[in-house]
Amino acid sequence: MSSAQQVRRGRFITLEGIDGAGKSTHLSFIRDWLARHDVDAVFTREPGGTPLGEKIRELLLAPDTRVSLDAEALLAFAGRQQHIAEVIAPALDAGRWLVSDRFTDSTYAFQGGGRGVPFERIRALEEWVQRGLQPDLTLLFDLPLDVAAQRMSGTRVLDRFEQEAADFHQRVRDAYLRRAAAEPGRFAVLDSSRSIETIQADIANHLQTLWERG
Repeated sequence: MSSAQQVRRGRFITLEGIDGAGKSTHLSFIRDWLARHDVDAVFTREPGGTPLGEKIRELLLAPDTRVSLDAEALLAFAGRQQHIAEVIAPALDAGRWLVSDRFTDSTYAFQGGGRGVPFERIRALEEWVQRGLQPDLTLLFDLPLDVAAQRMSGTRVLDRFEQEAADFHQRVRDAYLRRAAAEPGRFAVLDSSRSIETIQADIANHLQTLWERG
């Protein structure tokens, strides 16, 4: 196949944020925006995305699950490896865009920041599993903990992570913001306490920039 005939690699977008930050609210907007621009996109999530990943998701989120800190991180990366092999890499190689609700930044934030698993261990797993694969754009939905708690209150049964105390979620938020500060070229930090219309205008601008790169 000539270079002119080769399929251009797709774009990889991830959505991140503390629980209650509003990621799910904007997924349909992103889906509609990409469709209007005739972008062939795959939407997925972590934990999850594959049959194996969904089983791991059930284990990790169930309130009655008992698991060591290291085992929790290892389970996250086991599901991620399958997710990359089965969904993410094939989509990108075929020139499709891939939008994932959470990826490795969540492990750094929840298991690293929240649980205290050393970042060095997470980094070693990241290098082994991802082999250089990184998102092209990470939308980080950020807002104060009290606002996030108000949004989740009474809306659903809270999972194992959502039930954690406020100091856990503060450590998660801090870890996210540190990663965003360290990689400003990849992260777009969105103030999720603003109106939905304002947030989505920002999202559209970031998607437009990524789309125009060709």
